[in-house]
Amino acid sequence: MRLTSGLLATLSAFALSGCLYGFAGGGLPPSIKTVAVLPFDNQTSEPTLTQEVSVAVREAVQSRLGLRQASEQQADAVVKGTISRYEPDLPVQYVGDESQRQVTVTRRLVQVTVSVEILDQKQGKSLWQRSGLVLEGDYAPGQEASGRKTALDKLVTNIVEGAQSQW
Repeated sequence: MRLTSGLLATLSAFALSGCLYGFAGGGLPPSIKTVAVLPFDNQTSEPTLTQEVSVAVREAVQSRLGLRQASEQQADAVVKGTISRYEPDLPVQYVGDESQRQVTVTRRLVQVTVSVEILDQKQGKSLWQRSGLVLEGDYAPGQEASGRKTALDKLVTNIVEGAQSQW
């Protein structure tokens, strides 16, 4: 019994000391308090993407990174990017009917390719950058907006996680 209580005490102390362990150095520099999200350069034929991407990124950096919006001239950091490809209608799941020799698409995929950068304006250096980031969202036929929203959510997650993990 005494050996068991000693072992429990040792394990408890070890577990508690593990709780005190932390990481330092991640995230944006403390000097970054404001951000300007510039309209992404849209090289696709889908004109609404620029607005949708800008709004999604702006909301994320404010709510998830805690940065205040500012004009480009006054912001500590700038988020800018390019939308280089948009594929809204990639079939990914089919059902075949042999008797009628017909194939029906039951799931489709939106693919968006972007390059994005967070730039420290005062230091003139890149804080985080990704090129050729391919984001996908699948959807039922006729629900392209749902697939696009999923792809944009993945873009936002990539930007936020990238900004938070500066090692």
